[in-house]
Amino acid sequence: MISLITPAFNEAANLGPLYDRIVQTMTGVGVEWEWVIVDDHSQDDTFAVVEHLSTRDERVRGFRLARNSGSHVAITCGLHHANGDAAVMLAADLQDPPETITAMLDRWRAGAQVVWAVRRARPGERHHVGFAAVYYWVMRHMVGMKDMPASGADFFLVDRVVLDAFGRFPERNTSVLALVTWLGFRQEHVKYDKQPRAAGRSGWTLRRKIGLVFDSVASFSALPIRLCSYAGLVLIAAAVVITTISLVTLPALGAWLLLLLAVMVGLTGIQLLALGIVGEYVWRGLEEARRRPQYLIEGTAGGVEPAKLR
Repeated sequence: MISLITPAFNEAANLGPLYDRIVQTMTGVGVEWEWVIVDDHSQDDTFAVVEHLSTRDERVRGFRLARNSGSHVAITCGLHHANGDAAVMLAADLQDPPETITAMLDRWRAGAQVVWAVRRARPGERHHVGFAAVYYWVMRHMVGMKDMPASGADFFLVDRVVLDAFGRFPERNTSVLALVTWLGFRQEHVKYDKQPRAAGRSGWTLRRKIGLVFDSVASFSALPIRLCSYAGLVLIAAAVVITTISLVTLPALGAWLLLLLAVMVGLTGIQLLALGIVGEYVWRGLEEARRRPQYLIEGTAGGVEPAKLR
């Protein structure tokens, strides 16, 4: 059985057409399937549409999160509740054609445990392309995830063994895509053309994009904090140079100003160095010590076992 996972935020107009295309695609594939829709606390009738679809088709199940938590938390919720032998993450806005699932399943049957649908084109999304290019360059070259597709991929398939491994990671501030890449296993790519959004507006705001960058980098690299430490060392070195120059030029009037500047720069450098070192430990300890749940479920639709709610 194949589980289709769809995070949805204000996607009431898109879920019906997406359901029709999923039914057509999966009927052609000839496998059992379920569709798990996670409503990220939408402000429209998204969950009402989910409830309606679940009454029409018992293969449709839905969860409504108690607060808007972002697409990556919604994806995590869906992956936690997937019952299939493999799961496919599929966007609700019809930009990721369900028909691509056929090629992804072929790769999976051939032995791939993670199959990324890599974008060839993103019509009408020039601003997204620019941000994606920067993000994936940072992840590949600064964080060190060389296996992450250079052009980006947020449409993917994972095998049950990967789902089980993913469920062992209770991390709260992370990128699902980066974590799946980091897990390893046998990963392959298929290419497709991303389609224009069918209806509505994307909830992928600039604030969420910036937050994703920080979460992705901080979850898999200590580079930002180390840069603070490196900056502190540079400032300390600059303070030493300035102090030496001021001592050589004494008792000139300007030398005293240079000496004062050296003291200020040196103290700033020491503070940054100390913050960088302490931050290495405090940030990691704080995030795990709070043990807040990744998400809370407000309501369910379809056949959901109470024991599986998280």
